[in-house]
Amino acid sequence: MENRDETVTKHEFLLQYIEGLKVGTKISVRKLAKEMGVSEGTAYRAVKEAENLGIVITKERMGTIRIEKKPRNISDQLTFSDVVDIVEGHVLGGAEGLQKNLHKYVIGAMKIDAMARYIDAGSLLIVGNRDDAHSLALEHGAGVLITGGFGISRDVKNLADELNLPIFSSRHDTFTVASMINRAIFDRLIKKKIMIVEDIVATKPKLYALKITSTAQECRELAAQSGEPRYAVTDEWNRVIGIVNIKDTVCLSDDQSIEKVLIRNPITTSLQTSLASAAQHMMWEGIDFLPIVDRNRKLIATVNRKEVLQAMRDAQHQPQLGETFDHLIWNGIAEERDQEGRLFFHGFITPQMATDLGTISEGVLATVMTQAAFKSTKDISGNDYVLDNMSTYFLRPVQIEDQIVIMPKLLEMSRRTCKIEIEMTHEDTLVSKAVMTLQSIEHG
Repeated sequence: MENRDETVTKHEFLLQYIEGLKVGTKISVRKLAKEMGVSEGTAYRAVKEAENLGIVITKERMGTIRIEKKPRNISDQLTFSDVVDIVEGHVLGGAEGLQKNLHKYVIGAMKIDAMARYIDAGSLLIVGNRDDAHSLALEHGAGVLITGGFGISRDVKNLADELNLPIFSSRHDTFTVASMINRAIFDRLIKKKIMIVEDIVATKPKLYALKITSTAQECRELAAQSGEPRYAVTDEWNRVIGIVNIKDTVCLSDDQSIEKVLIRNPITTSLQTSLASAAQHMMWEGIDFLPIVDRNRKLIATVNRKEVLQAMRDAQHQPQLGETFDHLIWNGIAEERDQEGRLFFHGFITPQMATDLGTISEGVLATVMTQAAFKSTKDISGNDYVLDNMSTYFLRPVQIEDQIVIMPKLLEMSRRTCKIEIEMTHEDTLVSKAVMTLQSIEHG
């Protein structure tokens, strides 16, 4: 590490080294520590960080391997290797094909002749201890998942190794493994739908920033070039130490340092922060500019409130991918309008909403009223809101299959906040009531 830049820590240098390795290279903690002249503990922490960043992967019997990081804008399909982890499987053959993508899975609960119509390349056959089905799937370019913990014949293993198609076993039954895979697919779709800061940073062409030693003249020249009103200011190690507003430099002469008007200790965030969290953070702190930093507080990019809100609006126009608990709870609720055009909601209590006692869960009840508040305030103002505080009163129990009506009543609305009352009734009897204060994440 003799040629290491003094401004870069050992941890960062190791990460840069790992990132520079060829895809497919095997990585050993002991070998890495010896080559780079660091302790094995330092090397281990760097490898784990690289794994979190998605540039290496550790697999049983294969070790740690450098892989290509998947861009977030590419469909995040499951690989056969992912399925092995999901179903707690044991690889029996064809390990070289574990990184191939899984396109669909087929349950082999039929005769061989009928099964052949459903199997194609890239699919996964879920089946029991049937050697004929194992061979059929491999010959059609599909992987095989054997349920019940059964093994395979030597001929099937040799065929899997020859075709580089994985065949693995799980101790779980067919229904369980199918449910586990299906849940993993939905989870990935939900994560893909939730936009994070990294999604909008990747589209920005250039990063504009200033150093602590920059002068007011350099700040004005940068403003003329970029047209932006605010800039992150970094030290000699590229760590964020403040923000400067071009308006604040008016009182400075051209050769004066911007340090005099620097806003120190700014709020920052990371690439993995969701856009909703970033917008909410900006709203609470009353800021319009957010530097994006890495784990060492070094500047990566910057975003402003307009970029965050625009990306959130664009995301809402995408098709629904996967369902969160909030969506599942709200599925049985319908919207209507009264004679004055005000929005209200009605629906039935489903068994999934209930506790062991047969009454609706208080947590579900609060979620239903919160969702009603969000939808009714968005209908009135067009803005998205986050919950600031909530006072809830549970007056009477609600049972399974009871019909409920949810009536929102706007108490007060300003540019920044909204106070709303939510009443839930069953057969014209009040069963629950909530008073909420919501904060708009779109006020200027």
